[in-house]
Amino acid sequence: MDHLLHDLAPISSAGWEAIEDEAKSRLTTYLAARKLVDLVGPSGWAHSSTNLGRVVKVGKPPTDGVTALQRRVLPLVELRCEFSVSRSEIDDVDRGAAADLADLDKAARRIALAENIAVFHGYKAADIKGITETCSHAPVEFDGEFEHSPTAVAKAVNVLRQSGVDGPYGLAIGPAGYTGIIETTEHGGLLLLDHLRQILGGPVVWAPGVEESVVLSLRGGDFLLDSGQDLSIGYIDHDADKVRLYFEESFSFHVLEPDAAVPVRLIRN
Repeated sequence: MDHLLHDLAPISSAGWEAIEDEAKSRLTTYLAARKLVDLVGPSGWAHSSTNLGRVVKVGKPPTDGVTALQRRVLPLVELRCEFSVSRSEIDDVDRGAAADLADLDKAARRIALAENIAVFHGYKAADIKGITETCSHAPVEFDGEFEHSPTAVAKAVNVLRQSGVDGPYGLAIGPAGYTGIIETTEHGGLLLLDHLRQILGGPVVWAPGVEESVVLSLRGGDFLLDSGQDLSIGYIDHDADKVRLYFEESFSFHVLEPDAAVPVRLIRN
């Protein structure tokens, strides 16, 4: 029996299949960071830290004539988000009904949002520095007119190229900005989304949790998301009416190349 305790939950095989299918469909949509950075693992629940390949000098060695260095590591953070499923809903799934799992949907969004924020903007309490925190480039400014966004993105791509950072490139953009892009058609009938993809040579990713937008290289080796326990569902307890479950994951995030991303910042009047 593993730590997720599935065997103790009063949920049938059909019920678990419906829950896991719903979770997968929601998480695939919400997990924006994984579409743009390198994902290593999952290495399992016991995986506890990321090797940074560096050392620090220990102040005093155990004995004279000896020097001491200590390896630097980045501990993984564990995230958990609880939700509940109605037992009557599970019974209906066993009868062949389509599952209505609104609480699961909310929890999936919350935990994916937490991962996105940690990757792009950092999580100080867990010693995670995000992409925008560590970026070495000044933001490219954008006036908020979506017709002008290709110019801003092209400027960001040019900054990366001048820094010797190859493409293809991707754009992570918050929900409001993504909606504006989708609704905008440029002169001549060219969809703005298609124009941006041509400039980037890569995807434009809807990224809940991202403030404004970030252009980053997809060449690989610049941004490392180290997964221990991949997003999984565990069992807590149950009563006559509902079963309490949770999403759980463990990960660290490390920027290896601060030159490989450029924020695009809205000018606020």
